[in-house]
Amino acid sequence: MPERAGAVPDPLIPAAVRAAVPAHRDGNVLRWVGAYTASMLGDTVFYLALSWAAVQRGSAAEAGVVTAVSAVPRALLMLGGGVVVDRLGPRRAVIGSDAVRCAAVLAVAVLLFATDPGLWLLALLALVFGAVDALFLPAVGALPARITAKDQLARVQGMRGLAVRFAAVVGAPLGGLGVAVGGSAAAFALAGLLIAVSVPLLVCVRMRELPADDAVAAAEGGTAWRDLRDGLSYVRRHRVLGPLMLVIALGDLGFVGPLNVGLTLLADERGWGASGMGWVLAGFGAGAGAAALLLTVRGRVPRAGYVVAGALVPGAAAIGALAQAPALPAAVGTALLIGLLAGLSGALCGALLQTQADPGHLGRVTAVAGIVSLGIAPLSMPLSAAAIGVWGTGPVFAASAAVCGLGGVVALCAPGVRRAELPK
Repeated sequence: MPERAGAVPDPLIPAAVRAAVPAHRDGNVLRWVGAYTASMLGDTVFYLALSWAAVQRGSAAEAGVVTAVSAVPRALLMLGGGVVVDRLGPRRAVIGSDAVRCAAVLAVAVLLFATDPGLWLLALLALVFGAVDALFLPAVGALPARITAKDQLARVQGMRGLAVRFAAVVGAPLGGLGVAVGGSAAAFALAGLLIAVSVPLLVCVRMRELPADDAVAAAEGGTAWRDLRDGLSYVRRHRVLGPLMLVIALGDLGFVGPLNVGLTLLADERGWGASGMGWVLAGFGAGAGAAALLLTVRGRVPRAGYVVAGALVPGAAAIGALAQAPALPAAVGTALLIGLLAGLSGALCGALLQTQADPGHLGRVTAVAGIVSLGIAPLSMPLSAAAIGVWGTGPVFAASAAVCGLGGVVALCAPGVRRAELPK
């Protein structure tokens, strides 16, 4: 049954009033943001606990396999997860998947307190977590369009970006504290409890009715395979979403490698050390946070398609310049600029996905975007590392910048993306 049958808007708030409330003052949206923040904090603590537990119980290579194994079911199952989200509705999907994630992590915490089952349990947990993420991530992406008006979705995207930054800054120290106090079992318990906080908040989130056309489409049924093909065809034919997926793919391919493994190798080459790399990452985080805050406060950026291209091209140039930074302060300043421009383009791409896709297809649209970002872009990390070993950091950062800049060129050349606007 589609979710619309059980999705009842808050009867205490008239529709006109709900539509007029900005997202950052809307209690319904704030409940969702609180739930998302708690869940992201739990994710950060979980992955820290998983890597720590794996290192304690196996070799470095085995630990690397355990921490990476969750990516396999996530990538393989995410398109199917998008179909499930559009069939069941994002609220049911996100509550159910978050509850399963919570139960799995807490069960492993209990087992680790009681015994030492070895790496096999950690690998199984990572597989389960990745499989459930294949449903959770499309549901998270599809939910905002059902809890607020379309003209507030860009602001919600900014709030979501702030939640991600907050989780990244606070989650790692929390996970480290959990490990220091009670080992990996305590850290897993903390991750499970943080995820658990999100569940009752999500239960309290009220849903908006689907537009009539989307509600009819959601109720028509059909096979899951047909729904999957319909979703892929919808993205391919859409004048904005199709080329926008290519923009996202190129931007992420050019960005992920240099700002992950490439930065580590650059810091080692320049003698900045771990603390220097931390400062560069802090500069990037500050820039990305500022971009998210800008979108949260303004709620709308005019000429969004042009701004995406206008942020990607100079952001790409900054990626190339990072490898040529003469000293650590210059690298930190460059990273701040990269974070600001990449954060702005990424947030606007997310906002355009939210506002251009109809709600009945949004789970599948989000799944395709997730495959692009979480399935394809990470391939640039081992490729970047291997290429740096052969040609050095400068040429590889320059090549990555060219790939990222190509995303901006595509945005300018595709009329649908170039002329795309966020709702007023």
